[in-house]
Order: sequence, then C-alpha cells, then structure tokens
Amino acid sequence: MRWHHALLTLWTVVWFVVAERHGAVSWHYLRTGQQLLFGQLSGGGLALYANHPDLQIGPVSFLVAALFEPFPTAVGEKLADAFMSGLGLYILVLIGRAAADHYRGTGLNHQRLQQRVLIAGAAFIPMWVEVSVRFAHLDDVLALFFTTLAVRALVRGNAISVGVFLALAVDSKPWAVGFLPLLLALPRPTRLRSAAWAVGLVAVAWLPFYLTHMETLAAARFTIPNQPASSLRWFGVHDPATPWWDRPAQMALGLALGTLAVRRHRWPAVVLLAADARIVLDPSVYTYYNASVLLGTLIWDSIGQRRLVPWVSWVALISLYGSALLVPSDSAQGFIRLAFAVGSAAYVLWWPQRTPRSKRRGRRPQSPPPTPWSSERDPVAVPHQRSSPSTGLPMLGPPLPVP
Repeated sequence: MRWHHALLTLWTVVWFVVAERHGAVSWHYLRTGQQLLFGQLSGGGLALYANHPDLQIGPVSFLVAALFEPFPTAVGEKLADAFMSGLGLYILVLIGRAAADHYRGTGLNHQRLQQRVLIAGAAFIPMWVEVSVRFAHLDDVLALFFTTLAVRALVRGNAISVGVFLALAVDSKPWAVGFLPLLLALPRPTRLRSAAWAVGLVAVAWLPFYLTHMETLAAARFTIPNQPASSLRWFGVHDPATPWWDRPAQMALGLALGTLAVRRHRWPAVVLLAADARIVLDPSVYTYYNASVLLGTLIWDSIGQRRLVPWVSWVALISLYGSALLVPSDSAQGFIRLAFAVGSAAYVLWWPQRTPRSKRRGRRPQSPPPTPWSSERDPVAVPHQRSSPSTGLPMLGPPLPVP
C-alpha cells in the first residue's frame, strides 16, 4: 500500500463511521429483489420486473446481493456496506494504475500523479460512501465499479474485457447504457468484437424476462415524483411525475455527448458526460446520484488532464453535495445542478488541453509497438496497450512506480 492509498483508506473509514449510523436506507430493495428472483417470495422469477416495476435494478445486482443473504439481516447489511466501501478504494487504485499506463512514456511524474489521485479521491470518497453505505445502492455501486474496470481494460488495450465489463455495468443498472461510447475509443478492428460481447451479455441478462413476460416492458415506464429541486423545472417541466420522454432523453443525451467526446479524442470524459446527462434530466435529486459524477471527475482529473490540482472533482463535490446541504432553496439547487452539468460538459469537451512535456521538447515518447491507430492520433488522447520490457524501446528515465 502506497502512502496516498493509506490516507484514502483512513478517509474512507472516517466517512464510513459517520454514514453507518444511519446507513443501508435502500438495502431492503436488494434483499426483496434477490428473494423474488430466486423464488423465495411469490411473484418473482422471470416475472420479477413485470410484477415489480419499482425494482429498477439489474439482475447482476440481485445475484451479488444474494451473497449476503445467508447472514442475519443486520450482519448482512454491515458486510454489504463494508464490501461496497472496499470497492470504492479499489476503484481509486484502478484509476491510478490506468492513468500511469495511459501516460507511460510521456514524461509523467508519478509522484504528482499520486498526489492528483489523493486529492481527487478525497472528493470522491464522501459521495462513494453516500451511495455505498448511507443508501446501500449495490446496483449503482456495481455499475460504476464495472465501468471502472472497463476503463482500465480500455487503457490496457483489452477490447473483449471492455465489452464484457460494460455489459455487466448495464446488467447491474440500466442507466449505465450512457457509458457505452467507451467502446468507440477502441481501435476499429476490435471495436465490433467488443460491441458484440457487450450486446450479447446484455441480451443474455435481460431477454429472458422480456420474452417470458411481455408485461416487463411496463417496467421501463415506471415513474417517480418530479421533485422541486430537479433541474427539469428550469426547462419548464412541472409534471408531477417523470415525463414519458425523460428516460429516453437521458440515455440519448449521454450517448451523444460520450460519442462527441470520443470523436474529439477525449474519451476520459465519457463517464462524466453520461453522469451530467443523468443529473440534469432526472426528476429526482438523491445525493447518491452524485457518485457517478464524482467517478467521472475522478477519471477526468486523473487521466483526462495533467494538472496537479484536480479542481473539477472538488467543484463537483462543493456544487452538488454542498448545495444539497447548505442551500435551502429548491429552485437554486436545481439551477446549481444545471450550471454544473452544462459547465463541466463544456469544459471537458472544448477546453484546450496541455501538450505532453515529451512532445513539447520534441522527444519521441516511449510507446508500444506500432498499431494502425497510433500513428494517426495523439498517444495521450487514445488508450494503448502497455509496453513490454522486451521491446527494447528507449527509456526516458528510471522505471517509475505504479500508483
């Protein structure tokens, strides 16, 4: 364990202790869902979503929730909270390693990268504890964890793993569809194979429910109240419940922004853009929604930019979580959420990026063996496979530790 991991672990423990006293607010949904799925309660099985459209949770999440069923209820909740908190710490390790691999050979200072992960992680942890401990939303936790694994696989050039992990994210929580533009960041020869794995695994998880009970389609039309603090109010949407077009618009906007980010060679912005689309168009304003935003800012601050201070993560935490705690006006909260989503999307898509130091000095950065796409794009903008020590490529300095 490196020093920044130790500090982030202590920071997580502090927030865990604070949140655990009033935690596991929504864990009963996971328990009920997995009992329905495995036939312990009537009206479940493949009819689960047809009979219980309020369970907007993917089947993979119910499978994982079943691991905690053998324990007494209180013990199972505590173990689930600890498990989900641990996944948050592992996400920080994965992002640090992905950033180190992504910038390999560009003159990256790994100590600065560790500091960047520490500072961004300090903003990420409170929101992660919010979703994993206070609300115990295992479905959101798994969707974000599998998406992080997909980012790690993308940087390492493992196309099939990217498709598999993105499929597992969607199979855990349907709104993870917004992260699928990460597939477009793969080189063209492997993109279709990865997409085929993603589509196939999503079909395996969801089609049995739809094919055996057509009423499952009604679950997609399940509505929730349109809360006064929702940004939808600023678009003139005052319907008491979710408008019919809202969910499709969320997914379409997230997919469109993510695709634009990849086309502009800014794939690390995909997760943040999909999260922005979700919070700006969702009729609800639960604070655990912000965990997806903070994962997006963590990826951007660690991989998408090279500044020492990851200020995007802290702006997100202060704007979204701070306003929910300190701003009494519902309308003002909705405006702050809208302003952050629009501002952060514009920043990651169009703000000029720094050129790597090795390119500014005219040096040829260490890179993996030539690939069809590496000669056409900036090596910092596109993920690549890890270099092998046997390639014999020149080193810019002594081997650096992986964060």
